[in-house]
Amino acid sequence: MKYRTVFDIIGPIMIGPSSSHTAGAARIGRVARTLFGKEPKWANIYFYGSFSKTYKGHGTDVAIVGGLLDFDTFDKRITSAVNIAGAKGIEINFYEEEAVTDHPNTAKIILGDDNDKLELVGISIGGGKIEIIELNGFDLKLSGNHPAILVVHNDRYGVIANVSNILAKYQINIGHMEVSRKEKGQEALMVIEVDQNVDETLLKEMEALPNINKVTKIHD
Repeated sequence: MKYRTVFDIIGPIMIGPSSSHTAGAARIGRVARTLFGKEPKWANIYFYGSFSKTYKGHGTDVAIVGGLLDFDTFDKRITSAVNIAGAKGIEINFYEEEAVTDHPNTAKIILGDDNDKLELVGISIGGGKIEIIELNGFDLKLSGNHPAILVVHNDRYGVIANVSNILAKYQINIGHMEVSRKEKGQEALMVIEVDQNVDETLLKEMEALPNINKVTKIHD
């Protein structure tokens, strides 16, 4: 993989002993919180590979929960995140999985409240960098290191072109874009990493397009 700066190698400013097991875990949790759009009432967290063997000693458990509470990697509250979540009435469960995954630092988060639910799989790839590889059953590749727009839509002709036209209208440059669908003609997910943050006006205009079900943004 390519590193842009020396900070990609030595890792971010963080609480905890490991950029992969702590900072990366916190970022996976925070992306899950951002995509859910609110504080969850419960979360089931599944650890795979190296995560499942060392998550307690390396603080992966408190880091992911800290991310779910919207704490950044350097937030000192991360060390008490599980207790803070408990005080808020958030039910947290951890599971050690034996299944072999493609990457040793893999975590699956299923979270929700009385009305909504989200399922996400993320991997910590080193230096605090992450990739989200699955969202609600859709395969994707989302770094979480750049502003991004996620568009849930019906798999219909012209949807991608309409979304791209709105980005061009607002002079938003696309850094990376991919579309995932479970089945032809059914619901699909468009992931667009862009070069700058976007405002709500663009998102509302995009959400008003035909065959668009939901639009979510992630800012860096």
